[in-house]
Amino acid sequence: MEKLDLKKKWKHLYQPPAEEITAVDVPALTYLMVDGEGDPNTSPAFTHAVEALYSLSYTLKFSLKKSPQPVDYGVMPLEGLWWADDPGAFHRKDKSTWKWTAMIVQPDFIDSKEVDAALHEVRRKKNPAALERVRLETLTEGTAAQILYVGPFADEGPTIQRLHDFIHAAGKELCGKHHEIYLSDPRRTAPEKLKTVIRQPMK
Repeated sequence: MEKLDLKKKWKHLYQPPAEEITAVDVPALTYLMVDGEGDPNTSPAFTHAVEALYSLSYTLKFSLKKSPQPVDYGVMPLEGLWWADDPGAFHRKDKSTWKWTAMIVQPDFIDSKEVDAALHEVRRKKNPAALERVRLETLTEGTAAQILYVGPFADEGPTIQRLHDFIHAAGKELCGKHHEIYLSDPRRTAPEKLKTVIRQPMK
């Protein structure tokens, strides 16, 4: 059986050096995605999105492991794109107006036919609330700056500012959406040890 190590394949994207800002070229990657709005800490919509994404991602993994040409790989971490109609919303404690896309990257050989089959299987077994909102989409971010941040989500502000300052110092502008990759499970990891890749596309 072929075994793929996606974190190794995309090491520069998913295992950056800690506390060091790096510029990366992000290729077109295919994700399972769910859009929503509201505070991720209190919004049922975000919880439902995460449940649907993981249910579908693991079903895809196990179905491909049992296929005529079996492939095994580890399910990748949860990621999020974040934005707001009013950019000032990110500097206020009220997160109710935040907009987001929760997503999990998939191997590049997965197509809509395989996703449809996995959707049918998940729907038959447990049918998570946000399942019908999941889509398969390719995202091309291109040139971006990123950093591995270690610590509580609530204290990301200074690190995000460093990232923005790095982009401006390079004579570039921010473009696209604020992107975070959650390498730690917040249910099992102390806040001060949470590892998050923070990425910002630039042009």
